[in-house]
Amino acid sequence: MTDGVSQRIVVVGGDAAGMSAAHQALRAARSAGREVAVTVIEATDHTSYSACGIPYWIAGDVASGEELVARTAEEHRAAGVDLRLGARATAIDVEDRTVTHEVDGVSSTMSYDDLVLATGASPIPPDWACGPDGPVGGVHAVKNLDDGALWVDLLAATARRVTDRAPRAVVVGGGYIGIEMAEALLRRGFSTTLITRGRVMGSLDEDLGGRIGVGLVEAGVELRTGATVERLETTEGRVEAVVTAAGERFTADVVVPALGVEPATALGRAAGLAVGSHGGYLPDPGGRIAPGVWAAGDCCEVEHRMSGRPTFLALGTHANKLGRIVGDNLLGGDRRFGGALGTAITRFVAGSVHLEIARTGLSTAEATTHGHDVVSLVTEGTTASGYMPEATPIATKVIADRQTRRLLGVQIVGGEGSAKRIDAAAAALWGGLDVDDLAGMDLSYAPPFATVWDALQIAARRLAERI
Repeated sequence: MTDGVSQRIVVVGGDAAGMSAAHQALRAARSAGREVAVTVIEATDHTSYSACGIPYWIAGDVASGEELVARTAEEHRAAGVDLRLGARATAIDVEDRTVTHEVDGVSSTMSYDDLVLATGASPIPPDWACGPDGPVGGVHAVKNLDDGALWVDLLAATARRVTDRAPRAVVVGGGYIGIEMAEALLRRGFSTTLITRGRVMGSLDEDLGGRIGVGLVEAGVELRTGATVERLETTEGRVEAVVTAAGERFTADVVVPALGVEPATALGRAAGLAVGSHGGYLPDPGGRIAPGVWAAGDCCEVEHRMSGRPTFLALGTHANKLGRIVGDNLLGGDRRFGGALGTAITRFVAGSVHLEIARTGLSTAEATTHGHDVVSLVTEGTTASGYMPEATPIATKVIADRQTRRLLGVQIVGGEGSAKRIDAAAAALWGGLDVDDLAGMDLSYAPPFATVWDALQIAARRLAERI
């Protein structure tokens, strides 16, 4: 080592997991009185931003992309990170411990003692989204800040160009991003169609997910479930219509492919690093995937706390947590990642429709697949005391094992104030509680916020009585 540096750490990927690892490594080094060099290679010009906030920027709730940035490049560098933006990692050699990266067409190689792969996930590209001459105008994914800026400009330009009717948008995919983008497009004045090959929010059980489709239609979305896109019709390189396999044709000025994401692991796979059945790296509980190589974030598969099996959950919450654990362990720590529940929440607000959607743990189908004797129940209630103007409907589904009474999952669909209850459910799942425990928990009561028996507890109590 030179210049007093005892360890060279290279991080590939500068968002949630990568920057959490970088900064935690620097903190751990300071605590240990050691000098380390931490270099972060990031392919884009942005770092440490809220990708989940991009649809709200597009909708107009957020004024600019800068407001989504949690920590600027200057702040990272001031903290001691050698941050290299616009630098694309092109190869790693795990035997020689080197990383090759490219900036403005110029390639260079650096050595490392420890490498952290935090390359995130990439949108799944549909075959129909690219024409014979390249990308089709008006068709673009939503993943990073550059995508967000493109969509803000694209929607404004489309509204200026299309003056004889309302501009028309097609969203393909009925998951979180699909729903959030449908909301954004409606609120920007676009006539919006959502096409999904299954049903809306397929990660929820059908008795909850069906309510979301009803809400979308009520808000003005033209919904097509059980449909797949076969091709696009274009004029002069710009999208003109979307055609389904069933032959339905939907005029489109813009199209959002929202078919999910997959772990971005091509760099590691090319170097011989193993991946799991979902295509993600398989770190041990401390984040290590090979000697001197660590991984964290959406490029990984993580242990599902309810099933005990590796799964792919593209969520920033555990990306940050695993990144911090890796940062400590790079300096000799022995921290362990406790797994994930897949706790997720979103909303759809357009016109008079306000839907909040949340889930944690296993769905009924997932629990059955993992060998549980599943029992579940949907309970209707309100988010506040019925006499309060704040009260809105809430449907809560509790899923448990019939034999052990252990909680397996919770799903919520309701009006304003509904979905954040999912965190109480996640805490119960995390602690291994059963339905009786949840029913008896000491949750808060005040008429504007909850009834004496909160809706979550009522659902758990009724399922307990059924068992």
